[in-house]
Amino acid sequence: MMRRFSLYIIGVALCCVCTCRVQAMTFSDSTVVYTKAMADSAYAEADYITAAYIYERLIAEQGESAAVYYNLGGAYYRLDDIARSILNYERALLLEPSHADARFNLELARAKAVDKNAMVTEFFFTRWYRSFAAIMSADSWAKASILCFIICISCFVIFIFSKKRKTKKIIFIFALLSLLGSVLAGVIASGQTRRLQQRDHAIVMEPSVTVRSTPSESGTELFVLHEGKKVKIKDDSLSAWKEVELEDGHIGWLPAAAIEKI
Repeated sequence: MMRRFSLYIIGVALCCVCTCRVQAMTFSDSTVVYTKAMADSAYAEADYITAAYIYERLIAEQGESAAVYYNLGGAYYRLDDIARSILNYERALLLEPSHADARFNLELARAKAVDKNAMVTEFFFTRWYRSFAAIMSADSWAKASILCFIICISCFVIFIFSKKRKTKKIIFIFALLSLLGSVLAGVIASGQTRRLQQRDHAIVMEPSVTVRSTPSESGTELFVLHEGKKVKIKDDSLSAWKEVELEDGHIGWLPAAAIEKI
């Protein structure tokens, strides 16, 4: 009887100790002000779990940042979590298309994924436009558009008051080029802003998921996707299922829980 009572007392004591530790950790965590320097320090010390946790907290508390997404992608890459690595590199590039390191590391992460990107033939102009648009972010393109428009207006003012014919021709050409530059920069800024708002691309997060012909488990099995694969969401109207499209044109439905939007 005494032995059972002793064991009971020990068990209660252990429970109290564990409860106190959990409460202390929770309280401590709620009072800590996390900084990027803390996460970077943990990353430098190869404590990638802590680094990833702090980067996630920074994004949740302070908002999105291309630099934080990039480092978070690196932490997950070191943890061999390829899906989350790709997801965060993609998010970094969505915010900052000119981030060369994020683009390079994204290709490294993709090389580890099971599903490789299909080779899609694009027109030269399309490839050129994508590369050109990736030079700057949406905000930078918007500023460039405004600057070009101001230059255009200034050129037209000078054109009106200029008396020399040769000067008027040169100014007129500059005005037209500035106007075209303003329109082009505005179109690129609008496109990048639309992609930021729509978030119509996602990454497969589960080791494997079956894509079906209808939004139901009874639907015909079409093909299987693996973690890290990028898909485009075509139909986002259902909460439990999403219709997705691959870069090669294949379409199907998969569970919403299997993907995470970029």
